[in-house]
Amino acid sequence: MADHRKNRGRRGRRLRIVVFALAGLLVLGGGAAGYAYWRLNHNITSVDINAQLGKARPPAATDGSFNVLVLGSDSRSGTNGNLAGGATDGTARSDTAMVVHVNQSHTTASVVSIPRDTLVARPECLTTSGKTVPAAKSVMYNSAFETGGPACAVKTTEQFTGLRMDHFVEIDFSGFANFIDAIGGVNVTTTVNIKDKDSGLDLAAGDHHLAGDQALAFVRTRHGVGDGSDLGRIELQKQMVKSIMAQVGSIGLTSNPAKLWSVADRLTRSITTDSDLASVDSLVGMADTLKKIGPDDLTMVTLPVGTAPADPNRVIPQQPQADRLWAALRSDQAVPHSIVSSQPANPADAGAGGTAGGTAGGGTG
Repeated sequence: MADHRKNRGRRGRRLRIVVFALAGLLVLGGGAAGYAYWRLNHNITSVDINAQLGKARPPAATDGSFNVLVLGSDSRSGTNGNLAGGATDGTARSDTAMVVHVNQSHTTASVVSIPRDTLVARPECLTTSGKTVPAAKSVMYNSAFETGGPACAVKTTEQFTGLRMDHFVEIDFSGFANFIDAIGGVNVTTTVNIKDKDSGLDLAAGDHHLAGDQALAFVRTRHGVGDGSDLGRIELQKQMVKSIMAQVGSIGLTSNPAKLWSVADRLTRSITTDSDLASVDSLVGMADTLKKIGPDDLTMVTLPVGTAPADPNRVIPQQPQADRLWAALRSDQAVPHSIVSSQPANPADAGAGGTAGGTAGGGTG
């Protein structure tokens, strides 16, 4: 029993230690700690989601459960263009979207990936310049971010799921790659060869240690493996999340102040959050809230979808499964077993279970 508790505690540390890296300034001592605290706080970019959306939103839970919308931006601006290629016109869409639901007792979390090409009803939104964009009935989910930035992405997600997004976190291509480099890279295993000219990833079957740019290519890859679908790419992203957690748990940040500072500095420079989360104190507070959750307490699924009737390159929520999923999270219940057991297969694992993903999802993103 003691060993079980010890292992569980170790798993919990792996989940929260990335955010606890922000507290590493405490081990730097004296004036250095004061400067570090100031520096990390000023690194964080924030958006006042509450002010932009007002009160016309799903009610916040009162039982202690909460939801976080995590987005990966596909912006090609600045150094992102060098990593990802493509147009550098300043526009961006949500290349990756995950709704994270933390339960009432803060002991488990459900992570739902929303395919970027899912057709949804987008509500009326304001652009970043203050212009009103009318609602649209059937548009790609990831276009909401391009239309009105984080606030529109949150508003669309709340309307789509019926869940209040209590917090928002965004990271772009460059920020992700820099963070991976800061933690010393990540280990991944693939049982098939992967070669994707669009993402630039070229891996032979086997074990690999990936640097930041390679890890970015891994989570963006789809054309060079499996059936080329966005659903397959989401499975690679889930694999990467587990690899990151394992790497962070293995590098001993709390005993290495220099490494701790490097990770904290790069992490805070890489993210945009809602204004309530945009401080070292708030991020460390959230990390403390998550301290009981280890990798075994995470349920990661993809929203059930099917090919859109009018466009084979787009998907629509599969019913009634999608409604059952969101209803379960709204009631602070576990993801239904029927959804967990019918997830798409990981294209990097030829022996993986699950069902094959469809061919939906256009573009090279």
